[in-house]
Amino acid sequence: MQTEVINMEGEKMKACAALTSGVLRHTAEFFHGNNFTQLMPVILSPITDPLGPDPGSSVIKTGEIEYLGSKLQITQSMILHKQIAVSMGIGKLFIISPNVRLEHPRRRESGRHLFEFSQVDFEIAHAKSEDVFLLMESYLVSLFSYVSKEHATELALLGRELPAIAGPFPKYTTHELASKYGDDWEIAASLDSTGPFWALCHRREFYDKEDPHEPGHYLNYDLLYPEGFGEALSGAEREHDYGIIMRKIGRDRLDKSRYLPYLSLAEKGLTPSAGGGFGVERLVRFLAGADHVGDVQLFRRVPGEEILV
Repeated sequence: MQTEVINMEGEKMKACAALTSGVLRHTAEFFHGNNFTQLMPVILSPITDPLGPDPGSSVIKTGEIEYLGSKLQITQSMILHKQIAVSMGIGKLFIISPNVRLEHPRRRESGRHLFEFSQVDFEIAHAKSEDVFLLMESYLVSLFSYVSKEHATELALLGRELPAIAGPFPKYTTHELASKYGDDWEIAASLDSTGPFWALCHRREFYDKEDPHEPGHYLNYDLLYPEGFGEALSGAEREHDYGIIMRKIGRDRLDKSRYLPYLSLAEKGLTPSAGGGFGVERLVRFLAGADHVGDVQLFRRVPGEEILV
């Protein structure tokens, strides 16, 4: 009986590995088919996404190493690099980027958090939120069709039937969601939904654009999966005005010396853009219907768990 359980778990892991492979293949084909340039990821840099102030963040420290007398940070996300690349003339880009976010051990219980994962990051010059909505809705609809056809065997083994989805996805502000479900609305709203939906207007990092017509409101967005799987994607229109960026860094009491290479380029002029990033493992977890995002990793990287290999 024990052998049967082990064998079944092994088959489920193989199915999740096949789904991951299929997601990576379809993702690359989709973005290349939409004329995006694929960039290589940045692993170490003098700058990285601060991930704050964000009340939803539980990152306890930023990984750093010293190399040849310089302190380099381990990439938490490539948002700042994406802005720089767009301003260098790469109008549509994507990266399948490793991210390291050293989460608090309590995140082990969420089912959604890893301290090491891969993210599909993309950015579009001169884009608005609506451009990102259309792109991601098209991507997910095409992905669900691809996975249902090409990975029917794996879905059947996992006992998973994907929900039918079609764009446009519903859109709600965080103010509406908090009013209906309370301040901790994410999972309650996800459980109450039968398909993906957008949550708009989050008070977050300095690079998320504040609505110039409604101060205190933000031109950013999260995409959420249904069925209690929670956040899928986080993104925004980007601040590109140097004065506004400096004001918001001061507002957030961030150490501007940590962002000098980025700020030097911002002072010369950044290109307006919008984009986002979505976790590969979270997407595979949703496709597989897995209990925990660590269950779809061959080498688990779950906060608070022992690292075996």
